[in-house]
Amino acid sequence: MKGDFYKKVLKNGMTILFEKRKLPVISVAFAVKNGGINELANEKGISHFIEHMVFKGTTTRTFQQISQEIEKNGGVMNAFTDEIVTAYFCKMPSQHADTALSVLGDIVKNPLFDEKELEKERKVIFEEIKMRRDNPMIYVMDEIQNLLYEEPLGSNLIGTYETMESIDRTKLLDRFNAVHTPDNMILCVVGDMELDKIVEFAEKNFPTKEGKVPKLIVNKKVGTKIEKRKGLDQANLVFAYHVPLADDKKNYAAQVLSTLMAEGLSSRLFSEIREKRNLAYAVKGDSNINKDFAYNLVRVGTTKEKVEEVKKLILKEFEKVSEELTEEELRQVKEQMIGNYQIAMEDSQTQMVNLIFSELNGNAEEFYEFEEKIRTVNLEDVKNLAVIKDYSFMVLVPE
Repeated sequence: MKGDFYKKVLKNGMTILFEKRKLPVISVAFAVKNGGINELANEKGISHFIEHMVFKGTTTRTFQQISQEIEKNGGVMNAFTDEIVTAYFCKMPSQHADTALSVLGDIVKNPLFDEKELEKERKVIFEEIKMRRDNPMIYVMDEIQNLLYEEPLGSNLIGTYETMESIDRTKLLDRFNAVHTPDNMILCVVGDMELDKIVEFAEKNFPTKEGKVPKLIVNKKVGTKIEKRKGLDQANLVFAYHVPLADDKKNYAAQVLSTLMAEGLSSRLFSEIREKRNLAYAVKGDSNINKDFAYNLVRVGTTKEKVEEVKKLILKEFEKVSEELTEEELRQVKEQMIGNYQIAMEDSQTQMVNLIFSELNGNAEEFYEFEEKIRTVNLEDVKNLAVIKDYSFMVLVPE
C-alpha cells in the first residue's frame, strides 16, 4: 500500500488496483494484458477489432443501452488498444460507480460479436486506417515503429486492409476467449469507492478461467524511409532511437534525456530548431518505454528543403549533450519532470492509465516512486545515452 493505494490479486487471478480519493468523480477501467505485441503479422489489428466490437452489444445490453447507462448518468466511456494492453474505461460521478463496474464488466465478459455488426464495424476500421494515413503527423508516428522493429511488432497496430479482411467472427471469438480471462485482467479504480466492494464485484462476476496470451519475439532494427506524397505543404519527420527497457534502472535516464531534448518550450531542440532558426512550428518528443521494447523519439514539422538541416541539428544537439550536459541543467530537467508528474496525478483518468501501465511493466506501486527514481538519475548515464550510434528516421515530404 502507498498512502491510499491498494493492490490485491484475487483467487480468480484478476489484479485489482485501487487509489482511494474523496472526490465526486471516479475512473474505472478493465485492462486486458493483450495488444499489438501479441499478434502475428498476418492477424494485425485483431485486438483493436475486438476493442471496437465489445461495445456493439452483449447478451444483456444493446449498443444503445451500453452507451445510455453511462452517458445518461453523466459519464463518458471509451477504450484504447496499445501494443501491450487493451483497456475499456469510463469516468463517472462517484455516485454511479456501481453502474461503471456493471457496464464495463458486461462488455469484457459477454459481447455478442454479432455477424452483421461485425461487417459494419470492419468498414468503420477501414475508415480509421484511411484517417491515420491521411494525417501526416499520425502517419509518420505509425511508420517509425516499422523502422525500429522487425515484424510482427513492426507491423501497424491497427492492421491493414488485408489483415482486417481476413479476420472473421471465429478468429475474433477465439482470441477474445483466450485473452479476456480474469487472470489476464487488471481492474483499476481511482476515486471514491471501497476496496471491499470492488473485490466483491470482481469475485462474483468473474469465475476462475485461465487465459492463453500469445508471446512473440521482439527483434530490434534501425532504418530510414523517405516517402513523397502529393498534396502536402509540410514535411513531417520522426527521429527515433532504442533506449533501455522498463526493467532497467537506466530507463529513467532515458526519460530524462527525452524531456531535456524535446519536451516543452524550454527543451534544447525546441530552442535550436524553432526559436533560434524558425524552422518549425512543432518540435515534440516522447518516450515509449515498456518491458519488451523501448524507444525515444523526436517529431518535427518543417519545409521540404530543411529536412536535412533539421536532422543535422538533432544529431548535433545530442552530441553536445553527451559532451556538455551539466549537473545544473540536469537538476532543472528533473524538477520539470517531477512537477509534470505531480500535475498529471490530479486527473483520475490519467492516474488510472498511469497505474495500469506501471503494473504492466513491473509493479503499480513503483509509479509512486517516480520522484525518487528520477532524482537518482546521474549525469553520466544521461550523457552516455545521448551518444546516438544507431537511429531510425522517417520523413514524409511533399512531392
